[in-house]
Amino acid sequence: MGKYNVIFDMDGVIFDSERSLMDCWIETSVRYGVDKERMERTYIKCIGTNDNQTREIYESEFLGELGSQQLNSLWDDSVGLYKSRYSDGLLPVKKGVREILSFLKERNIIVGIASSSKHETILRQLDIAGISDYFSAVVGGDSVKISKPNPEIYLLACNALDVAPSETFAIEDSFNGIRAAHAAGMRPVMVPDIVEPDDEMKSLSEAICGSLVDAMNYLSRQ
Repeated sequence: MGKYNVIFDMDGVIFDSERSLMDCWIETSVRYGVDKERMERTYIKCIGTNDNQTREIYESEFLGELGSQQLNSLWDDSVGLYKSRYSDGLLPVKKGVREILSFLKERNIIVGIASSSKHETILRQLDIAGISDYFSAVVGGDSVKISKPNPEIYLLACNALDVAPSETFAIEDSFNGIRAAHAAGMRPVMVPDIVEPDDEMKSLSEAICGSLVDAMNYLSRQ
């Protein structure tokens, strides 16, 4: 068995947050006259990006139509709905999270997180879920100027863990995350969440697994 390390994305991998937040955006956008299919397409573009880049995508899509005041209200109402539903430990943990983290801990595998969410948010969510002790380092999207697909966040996480990218798996659900991990010279493993992998993702990923349990089984063979 070879030596390896693992860095997880968080949203859509550890927590079922991507789908939960998308549902809140779609529900809110209808009240602002935005077609739900259009909002879903726009939201998917934002998966794996930090807040600044997400806002740029939304402004590009909706600013001319809604104006800054309405767009800001749409943003605040969507985020507010999400927080009201999923704060204080209500955010669902993805199937297989505790199993794969226990598996890695038993084998003394170094584990970290590289997420586009803010560092403070990551720490709070991990703590509420009771899984923060599994991670030796956490790097958030507020630590980088350009988020995924830029590889910077993964390179920072590898540096924080003192591990080589080439010896480190990146567990990702998003296209931008897989692109970032591949560009960082890591071993990308895709566990799809909202969007199914296309030919690009199949070419950039070392493996595509249907769940974290499948990913754990894959790692057990390494």
